[in-house]
Amino acid sequence: MSNELRLYNTLTRTKESFAPIDPACVRLYVCGPTVYDYAHIGNARPVIVFDVLFRLLRHCYGESRVRYARNITDVDDKIIARAMRDFPGQPLNEAIRKVTTATERQFHEDVAALGCLEPNVEPRATEHIPQMVAMIERLAARGLAYVAEDNVLFSPAAMDRLPGAPRYGSLARRSLDEMIAGARVDVAPYKRDPMDFVLWKPSKDGEPGWPSPCGIKALGRPGWHIECSAMSMATLLATLGGGLSCDDPQKNIFDIHGGGIDLVFPHHENEIAQSCCAFGTPRMANYWMHNGFLQVEGEKMSKSLGNFVTIRELLRGWRDEPWSGAVLRMAMLGTHYRQPIDWTFDRLRAAKGNIQAVAGSSDEESFEDSAAYRRAWSDRPTPSNEVYAALADDLNTPEALSYIKGAISRKATLGDEERVQLVHNMRFLGLLKEEQRQWLTDSTTFSQMAEKLLEGSMQMFDAYRVAMANDDTQFISDTKLWLDDHLIEINGSSQVTYRGSDPTHGRIERMVREREAARLRKDWEGSDRLRDELAALGVVLKDNKDGGTTWKLKR
Repeated sequence: MSNELRLYNTLTRTKESFAPIDPACVRLYVCGPTVYDYAHIGNARPVIVFDVLFRLLRHCYGESRVRYARNITDVDDKIIARAMRDFPGQPLNEAIRKVTTATERQFHEDVAALGCLEPNVEPRATEHIPQMVAMIERLAARGLAYVAEDNVLFSPAAMDRLPGAPRYGSLARRSLDEMIAGARVDVAPYKRDPMDFVLWKPSKDGEPGWPSPCGIKALGRPGWHIECSAMSMATLLATLGGGLSCDDPQKNIFDIHGGGIDLVFPHHENEIAQSCCAFGTPRMANYWMHNGFLQVEGEKMSKSLGNFVTIRELLRGWRDEPWSGAVLRMAMLGTHYRQPIDWTFDRLRAAKGNIQAVAGSSDEESFEDSAAYRRAWSDRPTPSNEVYAALADDLNTPEALSYIKGAISRKATLGDEERVQLVHNMRFLGLLKEEQRQWLTDSTTFSQMAEKLLEGSMQMFDAYRVAMANDDTQFISDTKLWLDDHLIEINGSSQVTYRGSDPTHGRIERMVREREAARLRKDWEGSDRLRDELAALGVVLKDNKDGGTTWKLKR
């Protein structure tokens, strides 16, 4: 069985053996969010896909030898529009700061719930303006960019005349005419050519602005494409991280650039143009990887169709059912990353069954209570040969999951070592997290662990009531957002209702349903035993007239 890592390269349209430029520092850059709104489930796909790649690279080369950068775009037309809409009458820069701060926090919470590791570095666009300005001035000095009405524009036609530069359109595999026909090109009288794109533009009154390059006196802000070029080089290379002193072309290339297939043109094509022309390299990155599109229940996701769904909405409850981050992750990985994915309710239900089979077993001797399960958390997770081979073949997660699902289906007959390997495989793919080990194997009870959250909730709730009395609308809004983000409802002064999915990933729900079944059988002894066990976990039960039962956490 080969241990060779092979990845599909969009640039060459072939699956290639991966050979890093420097095995002691494998470098990966992925385009991150523009922080103006909740991330939707389509945004989650590249985050999950490249998190799996990050984990695999760390396994192959060592955790300290992989550098993963994922940016935050915090200056953009959409951000400005959202700030003006949500905070009318407030100074625009202050409103923008509120939007980007809140949205970035929401994004981090959502992707953490999906089991994603934090990247090594997460550059913000506004923190790398000097590098963008320096790069633009370098392009202008080489005759590849020009100033027009306080804009600085890049000329693909000039690029195609530059010896040694890649041809514009080589990533998208399109000619200039095809790109013009298929793109929504900004029409502007100051452009020399329709395909010229903005590197820098003047800021309007009140908008964020910085000293402009190329002698422009007006304040301005960067275009979208130059941001990622500058941030990737600043965080992964010496070129812009330590100034502009590195003129060795081979030192201005990194290993892997990733993102969604929708970014191939114009965003990634323009990144390549800027970066290669600024520093005389034939490539920006050696490997380009792109995940496929996502649709919902067979249709393109859009607000007009009513099928637009955010990560946060899925975690809270979609189709009247909350979904854990692990379920969302497994559902996403069930389709190969390069293929289109259809996001369906049935896909989620199937993933939920597999997750609960390991993290919330209904076996007589529960799997999560076994010695093997506890031992599986004592070491760093190592994938089995079969799972590794599948992932090493261009991140073939469906094949890797087929081995995992096969083990789940045989769970009752697995030996201890096989159980340990099952947990390791799931941990390696980010499908089991540390919280589950704490909920399911530590001596600390569920209610004790919940106490910290409840204390914070009660404090926030008390502050909310004070704000209501003082008509402090901003604090009311912020506090309601905190409670909502943490899926908390506080009733009176003594109880909290947790509206999210069961933090024990099915254990409490399973016990509640078992008790319901015992009551229907009139097995009062079994029903009482389960009530006592749930009470020991800090769970308060309420039996309804229809025979069903709801539960809350006791403070």
